[in-house]
Amino acid sequence: MNDYITLAARIRLLLKDVEKSIQRAQLLMKKAIQTNDDGYWDGVALNLHAFYTGLEHIFEDIARTVEQSAPTGKDWHGDLLTQMATPIPNIRPGVISSESRQCLDEYRGFRHVVRNVYAFNLYPARLQTLTQGLEKCFQTVQSDLSRFIDFLESMD
Repeated sequence: MNDYITLAARIRLLLKDVEKSIQRAQLLMKKAIQTNDDGYWDGVALNLHAFYTGLEHIFEDIARTVEQSAPTGKDWHGDLLTQMATPIPNIRPGVISSESRQCLDEYRGFRHVVRNVYAFNLYPARLQTLTQGLEKCFQTVQSDLSRFIDFLESMD
């Protein structure tokens, strides 16, 4: 089976999981606002983290399968986003647009905060802002990935 066709199928599958994390973040946000329960705020943060890391797994898969090279080192998360936004001549077009890169960079930064700060130090206003931006960011990224899937399938 063609590696690119298999990669396209994996991307589609992982996008469904990312979409579930968006739905959960939005549901938990409503409950957090209604109750001000810290557990709901923690759940929002966890799902915002899952949103970004789910997309990052897709990007790592693309880097390893198509370019056979994923960034390493202390700045690899940012480098991976840059790699995905950069067309690679004779190999592939850019995977994501600069708009997607910019919105995802917000969630990348938040992922770092969630992993390195105690949950009780997270700010509800920041969680709300990020949750409100999920749909728009995801739609842009999903559209970019749909175009990239078309590219992969045309390589068959």
